[in-house]
This record gives sequence, C-alpha cells and structure tokens, in this order.
Amino acid sequence: MSEKKRRNVLIEGEKLRGADKVRRIPIKVIPTSDLPLKPDWIRVKIPTSPKIKHIKNKLRQHKLASVCEEASCPNLGECFSNGTATFMIMGEICTRRCPFCDVAHGKPKPLDESEPRELAEAIKEMGLSYVVITSVDRDDLKDSGAQHFANCIKETRRVRPDIQVEILVPDFRGRMQVALDILKGNPPDVFNHNLETIPRLYQKARPGAKYEWSLELLKSYKARQPKVITKSGLMLGLGEKISEVKEVLTDLKAHNVDMVTLGQYLQPSKNHLKVERFVHPTEFEELRLFGEEIGFLHVASGPLVRSSYHADKQAHGEDVS
Repeated sequence: MSEKKRRNVLIEGEKLRGADKVRRIPIKVIPTSDLPLKPDWIRVKIPTSPKIKHIKNKLRQHKLASVCEEASCPNLGECFSNGTATFMIMGEICTRRCPFCDVAHGKPKPLDESEPRELAEAIKEMGLSYVVITSVDRDDLKDSGAQHFANCIKETRRVRPDIQVEILVPDFRGRMQVALDILKGNPPDVFNHNLETIPRLYQKARPGAKYEWSLELLKSYKARQPKVITKSGLMLGLGEKISEVKEVLTDLKAHNVDMVTLGQYLQPSKNHLKVERFVHPTEFEELRLFGEEIGFLHVASGPLVRSSYHADKQAHGEDVS
C-alpha cells in the first residue's frame, strides 16, 4: 500500500490530531508559525484544588470523557474546582474534521452500552445538581447517537430525579427527524446546539455542516418541545464582522432559540484555524446588549464564555460574562 493511500485509511480507535486531522478538509489550514500572544483580558489563572483531581478520578473510574479535557477548554480548572464538568459521550473520536476543534478525528469504536449507567453513577457520586452532556459527532451511527443521548438522560434521571440536564447535541446530519423523534421521549431541561460561526465561514470552519440545517434543528426541536429551553453559541475571532454576528443572533431569535453564548475562539495548536483577532470585551458587551434587546431570555457574552461554562447559572439567568 502506498504511503498516500495508507494515510487515508482510518484505523478504528486511532486518534488523528493536528495536521493529520485537517488534511482532507475543503479549505486547507495553513499552519501558523507562532500562536498569537493573548491579551490581558483573556489570560486564565490555573487554580489548584483537590476537586480537580477528584473529578478526573471519577471520570477515569467510570471510563468517561469530558469535553473540558478533550477540547482543551481554558475554563477546565475553574469548572473542575467548582465540582462541575461537561461529559462527552460516545467516545473520544469524532467523525468530523472541524479545524477549530481539538477533539480527535478518526474511526470511532462501537458504542459502550454501559456508558449511560456509568455516567449516571458518576453524576450521583459527584453530587451534581446540573449536568451538561455533549458528544462527538457520530455520523457512522444510523441515528447519529440520538438513542444514546436519550438513554443517558433516562439513566441520569433514574438515579437523580431532581437533576437538571442540558444536552449539547451534534446536527444529526441527514437524520434530523429520526433523532428528534427519539429525543422527544426523554426531553432535557435545555436543548443546546451550537452554530459556532457565521454562514460565510461555514465551509472553512464547519466542513460537513450546514448553517440552515442547524437553524432548522433548533426550530424543529422547539416546535416539538415548547417548554424546553433552546440554546446556541458562537465563537468569535475567525474573521467575522460584528454586523454578521448580529445577523446570526437575529436568525437564532427568528428560529425560537431562547438563550445564546458568545465567546472568543482560542487556537488549540499551530495546525488549527488561525485566530484572526481577539475581540475586545466592549464588543462582547455590545453583542450582549443587542441580544437582550431582540428578546433572548439570556445572553452570556465574554472572551472566556463557552457553551457549557456556568451552564447552570445561564439556565437560571445569572450573569456569567
């Protein structure tokens, strides 16, 4: 087998990162020579706390993954220190190759049928009252993993009936109706799906995804479950204009989305999409005010805001910017 052909063969369970991950996307990523120096307003102090070790031990004990670790989130230390985590189900390998994301690409292993039970037990042992469950994209599955999400919600509520559950879902490419029918039976408290960026940058940042499809997913779920809060988020700094962000916010509101998060994109490595600029806190504040003016229930907007950052406070309308 030639070297070129060998590189295109995915081996089950092998994690592709960096240049190997983004090699075959439509718009090639040109590696940056140096990562940009972060401005003062976006630097994070890494706290030290026994809770960080405790959370990591629980994740390992139950063979679970967290998006906090896999996506190199800058808020990991703070969230783990506060005893919170965003669980990432269905493995640590994504079938997509989004060049902004630090989660590995490859051929995933089969689903672990015990994961919903292990997840629920870990949540119970951690004593959490609010939990965020997200996943890698699983385009290899017939329902894109919707039933696995439903099983995780069901098991979690079995051991903690009073818990609030937020799910951050993929776009269920090509299987939207099937996925939404499955999730209808076990609704979360918050249904979250991120648009990530403006439509002009989709081919560059979200190859394989469609802006209109993601909007329709959010609208369709709200139509099925009008009492469930819907939520979406964007990362800024990829080359978008503030006016374009406001257009996306207007689209989200027109599709009956209740809450939104806006945060700064941080380049995980030299082989990821380049940070075009660091958006100033005053611009985030401008966008927060705009979002509130057009009617969102809550807008979390700030350099270090992430989709699941202080998600419990977001759901209760508290300031997290």
